[in-house]
Amino acid sequence: MAEDLMNFDLPQRKAASIKVIGVGGGGSNAVNHMYQQGIKDVEFIVCNTDLQDLQKSPIPTKIQLGDDLTGGRGAGSNPEVGERAAKESTAQIHTLLEDDTQMVFITAGMGGGTGTGAAPIIAEIAKEMGILTVGIVTIPFSFEGKMRYQHAIRGIEALSQNVDSMLIINNETLREKYGNLKITEAFSKADDILTTAAKGIAEIITVNGIVNVDFEDVRTVMHDSGVSIMSSGTSSGENRAYEAIEEALDSPLLNKADIRGAKNILLNFTSGENEVTMDEISIVTHYIIQKAERDVNIIFGIVKDNSLQDELSVTLIATGFEIENIPDFKQTVPKKVNELGSIQSSAETKVHTIQFNDDPSKAQQTAINWDSVQQSNEQVPDKIRLINPNSQFNGETSICDEPEKPTVAFDYEQVRKMGDITPLEKMTALQRKEVIKQQSLQQDKHIQQNQESNDAPSRITLDESSKGIVLNDKNRYLNHNVD
Repeated sequence: MAEDLMNFDLPQRKAASIKVIGVGGGGSNAVNHMYQQGIKDVEFIVCNTDLQDLQKSPIPTKIQLGDDLTGGRGAGSNPEVGERAAKESTAQIHTLLEDDTQMVFITAGMGGGTGTGAAPIIAEIAKEMGILTVGIVTIPFSFEGKMRYQHAIRGIEALSQNVDSMLIINNETLREKYGNLKITEAFSKADDILTTAAKGIAEIITVNGIVNVDFEDVRTVMHDSGVSIMSSGTSSGENRAYEAIEEALDSPLLNKADIRGAKNILLNFTSGENEVTMDEISIVTHYIIQKAERDVNIIFGIVKDNSLQDELSVTLIATGFEIENIPDFKQTVPKKVNELGSIQSSAETKVHTIQFNDDPSKAQQTAINWDSVQQSNEQVPDKIRLINPNSQFNGETSICDEPEKPTVAFDYEQVRKMGDITPLEKMTALQRKEVIKQQSLQQDKHIQQNQESNDAPSRITLDESSKGIVLNDKNRYLNHNVD
């Protein structure tokens, strides 16, 4: 009977093909570091315009970007050169990604020439091929200069248009945490963070677990998901679950952000001989739900790694954020110089209107504790429009863009008479001084007009009669022959 049974083989599930591409000097250094650390079942590629830097890399697969354009000499910190170099090498990039690639990580240090300019082009090629594309990028240290930071912001904005998801890591956050490290150790820390991010996501897919998370789970969480945050924490002992998730949420990878507002969260538990318990999984998931402050879709996997012994490692990927949700990523409005040399913002000019009260007797008395006034987050208006129906000084006053001087005299009594002091709280001292000056001129004119009218003798007198004190509209002392 047994011989009559049909024997057949189940089709083997094909492993996802995952590639990690380092672009430019910073991205290549990070991928070199990942290669030495080892990430299971992942192919590494480095792309650079600098031939000398490429030759130093231990990565077998390399692409020299823009050979004709740069001659192997690099992009000279110019993102436009990096972009043109990547476009020149489009065919080579396409060929490398053709080989059944399902997911690609593009890592770059933003702010330079090649990484900033070429990474968005490589991402665009991958996305057009239907590959799940994840960007892992760094924002420069503050000591690298303002120009490099501005290049980084533009590069991140361009990259965000061509990836499914992007992790942004601020090197300045690392400096705040590890500022006493030597410079080579500091850059190595940045590489460690990039490695942790790529390894954490990739091995969720490539390492089989007790409760398995496969490529489609990751696609569900990361496809067209905007900005992502990823972190991990490890702890041992009685409270290891609580301590591990707390460490994960305090990670430099989170870039001072939190998981509030996340739409999807992928969780991976890795434990050793002391296997994770159901109660520990419950502690972590309930903690995350509480922090997320909304209904969030959670997918979790469980992996066993005996090398961890008593330790429990928790890795989380939270997705669905906008760039503005990341505190350290501040979009700056580019400014241009006009023919006269003054700075003009490309944004629409903001005008704030202040209605002055001409009659001090009708002003509302306002008690102000100036020591407790906090600076508002709202933008300072570019112009102030002064409106007074009885004044010739109406019009718009442009705000001076000069630095604030700390010793500017301020007339608090005048502010009190103005009634609405909210707009003044948002101004610099020089801006407040200009408003007070205009108000003072109007008040002086008002007082002068009142004095002129008060100097004229009144035609009304008070007379005493049998009926008592009465008003007499004929003043006998005026020369109108009233007697």
